[in-house]
Amino acid sequence: MPLVANTSLPSFARLQEEGETIIGRDHALHQDIRELHIGLLNMMPDSALEATERQFFRLVGESNQIAQFYVHPFSLKELERGPEAQAHIKQYYKTFEQIKEEGLDALIITGANVTSPELSEQLFWEPLIEIINWAYKNVTSTLCSCLATHAVLQFRYDQKRKPLPAKRWGVYSHKVVNQYHPLTSGVNTRFDVPHSRFNEISRSQFEAAKLKILAESDVAGVHLATSEDGFRIVFFQGHPEYDAISLLKEYKREVGRYIRGEVNDYPPMPEHYFSRQSRAILEEYRDIIIPACKAGKIPPKLPEDLIIPTLDNTWHDSAEAVINNWIGKVYQLTHIDRRIPFRDDIDPANPLGLKEN
Repeated sequence: MPLVANTSLPSFARLQEEGETIIGRDHALHQDIRELHIGLLNMMPDSALEATERQFFRLVGESNQIAQFYVHPFSLKELERGPEAQAHIKQYYKTFEQIKEEGLDALIITGANVTSPELSEQLFWEPLIEIINWAYKNVTSTLCSCLATHAVLQFRYDQKRKPLPAKRWGVYSHKVVNQYHPLTSGVNTRFDVPHSRFNEISRSQFEAAKLKILAESDVAGVHLATSEDGFRIVFFQGHPEYDAISLLKEYKREVGRYIRGEVNDYPPMPEHYFSRQSRAILEEYRDIIIPACKAGKIPPKLPEDLIIPTLDNTWHDSAEAVINNWIGKVYQLTHIDRRIPFRDDIDPANPLGLKEN
């Protein structure tokens, strides 16, 4: 079903150019189709702000539920932004006050870059907690991505993320460990997910919090889990929303940091992502860059044009299936059953009537 371009946000036009179904607000008002209003708390840095919009909008818009999707982006003023991003947010985003007044059916919270290892020391910590607490009481389901997952595990479940020996990034195979949950219904029992992080919440920590683990990797750990009631909060530790080129862009930024002298070590490549040919090209590029930087010479540009055609997206279909299941259950609870998990007539510990394995 279509995304409704309820504002002039440039991401709608970009997605339409890519072939996504986007309809104007006036056209939507003349159709007898139910609406679903989904918030997007976008905490990603300036360089990824608009790309993250498109990634999550695309997944929402590709759902096969019979509804028109209104996506409402907002952010936190406590996040440091450059002039262009500030202008973008001011023109196209809503405030949290507007979000609270208008209400949402569901909420997506993205990851974010942090300035120190301790999450509670971040300027956005208290505002983020306020939003998550509000959503817990007023929104059918909240989907947390990466850092948002770590934040909720810390302040709601007293499980602090732990630093990894090295950055975990790449594309990893995952196994569905609960095939009977509504979120994994019809999803391949094994699927890929990109990861990019320096910290993690371990399986034992998810278990200590009594959360429901749905999919995990032998290497990358737990990716998909839910709150103890099975649905009110959905946790991603990976980045299934990523485009095929997302990790390449991140690798390019890391190489740029080395060239500018911000880090001393040349970055490793993401695992299980580049083809053998691309790795050879990038290794050759590395062997040119390192001595050029040491000699104070201007280095050549990273040969993206040679790499992009070799990139495969091996995770989007599974990501689409999980998001479709999530939106379908939100739609059922809010428009068909006309009930939401926190209503008094629903068992708050098990609103979906889930059976234990």
